[in-house]
Amino acid sequence: MRSKKLLVTSLASVMAFSMNATPFMAAETAKAEAKGDDIVVLYTNDIHCGISEKESMGISGVAAYKADMIKQHGKDNVTLVDCGDAIQGSALGTLSNGSYMVDIMNAVGYDYAIFGNHEFDYTIPELKKLVEKAEAAYLGCNFKYLGDEKDASKLSVAPYKIQDYKGVKVAYVGISTPESLVKSTPTYFMDGKGKFLYSFSQGEDGKELYKSVQAAVDSARKEGAKYVVALAHLGVEEDSAPYRSTDVIANTTGIDVMLDGHSHSVVASDKVKNAKGEEVLLSQTGTKLANLGKLVITKDGKFSTELISSKDYAKKDELADKAVAKVQADLDKTLSQEVATSKIELSTKAEDGTRAVRNRETAIGDLCADAYRSATGADIAFVNGGGIRADIKAGKITFGDIINVFPYNNELYAVEATGQEILDALELGSKNTAAEISTKGEDGKLNAAGESGGFLQVSGLKYTIDPSIKSTVKLDEAGLFVKVEGERRVKDVQVLNKKTNKYEPIDPNKTYTLASHNYMLKNKGDGYSMFADNKVIQVPQMTDNKVLITYIKDTLKGVIGEEYSKPQGRVNVEGAEAATEKADKTVEEKKAA
Repeated sequence: MRSKKLLVTSLASVMAFSMNATPFMAAETAKAEAKGDDIVVLYTNDIHCGISEKESMGISGVAAYKADMIKQHGKDNVTLVDCGDAIQGSALGTLSNGSYMVDIMNAVGYDYAIFGNHEFDYTIPELKKLVEKAEAAYLGCNFKYLGDEKDASKLSVAPYKIQDYKGVKVAYVGISTPESLVKSTPTYFMDGKGKFLYSFSQGEDGKELYKSVQAAVDSARKEGAKYVVALAHLGVEEDSAPYRSTDVIANTTGIDVMLDGHSHSVVASDKVKNAKGEEVLLSQTGTKLANLGKLVITKDGKFSTELISSKDYAKKDELADKAVAKVQADLDKTLSQEVATSKIELSTKAEDGTRAVRNRETAIGDLCADAYRSATGADIAFVNGGGIRADIKAGKITFGDIINVFPYNNELYAVEATGQEILDALELGSKNTAAEISTKGEDGKLNAAGESGGFLQVSGLKYTIDPSIKSTVKLDEAGLFVKVEGERRVKDVQVLNKKTNKYEPIDPNKTYTLASHNYMLKNKGDGYSMFADNKVIQVPQMTDNKVLITYIKDTLKGVIGEEYSKPQGRVNVEGAEAATEKADKTVEEKKAA
């Protein structure tokens, strides 16, 4: 394998010309007439290293479109921003700790960026290096260092920046989700004694977050900002309340436009009322450059947002394409190595095409959990659904395919855990699970229901979830598990007896061995704090992708067979089929009415 340093150097050499001539200039430009002094803000979110996905704008499309906007409006009136989760999501990020993406974003000419929860996945020290390397200014009004301000190792960014567009001052305010504390790695934000060194202005009611945002907006206004654009990584999913972009808008004043991320939603333009009843524009582009967002601020102070897709704009930037191709060629030397084959396709999705791995048992989840249990010999294995990031297609399996499934490089880990701790973990993992796997909107679009990144795919265990029982899981303000306060929705939990190969009811007082990765069992990822202080079992030093490769090659003899063609019945959700049918019928009745 080539070293990260050499790969980054290769990228830098290819980009040398383009970086000196930032931004990339397309070979052709649009023929649309210039619109005077309109301000154009182009925005992306949740790229997740998806710089050249099929049927997406791609990073070269972003570069070309930016060049066209500069042609129409002038360089001083065009700004490019990112709303988080850019540097993680595939081997491009994993093999460079995000450095490749920063190189590419520098070359394309990003002006401002914020932290998504996944910007922290490579540790704070690594992120600090990336922030220092980035030409874009990183912003965060609610990201605060709580330690000694003289500490040279601290990571800190400005709450906002004001840009002057020929006398019109626009403030860009950064907002990162407080969910970062548990949706990255909690211990990354702590000192050696478990004390948090960083805050995201979290709190159960959201008031601390709203206060931080309001303070930044007010300060920017006092400095002369005529307009305020919030760059947010908050999302609109119900589970993210009270930290959603809609919550922040509803509890603040002074924001004109909020460009959002985190929930991977496609929102061309929505209007949300703020605390004074004034309308604020809200937009989000989806993920992996499916769209490029475009905000226009006219000379007379009117705002509009729209999404540009590859169907709308097919032009690509030649220099950007070459730079991406060079990076990909270097990566492919490692990633194209064949490691196994599969007779079947293993998907993270349900039959209707909606994502299932975060709310239902999946065959790929069974495979991954089995790999952890096999590598350790543990009684039970857990895999968080949010950690399984890609499908496995039938046919040849490459190292790159496995990296895409497990891009985080989490480390194999195992602990001793009581049956009661296992029960608490299952309750936490299923706190959002809904009876229906998806819901159909009035527009006919299917949306996944009751998702949680901490939903547990399991091995050596089976259990039932009763979604009719409201979750009584209590979390602290950082999102870490505290206790179950009332009735439990998880029942009929059974553990596989390795000697008899039969399932037996779990014993809350018995000690079991539990395998997973350091993110969940050591670092409290997804809020799983109940295992952090447990006795550690010595296991081989392996990353998650190596665990999966080893299981397929050694235990399955290099071939994933029909045994993983469908979920194996480890997680039962009561009333699932009936609930989905009822939800669909209700929508149809509303449409008919």
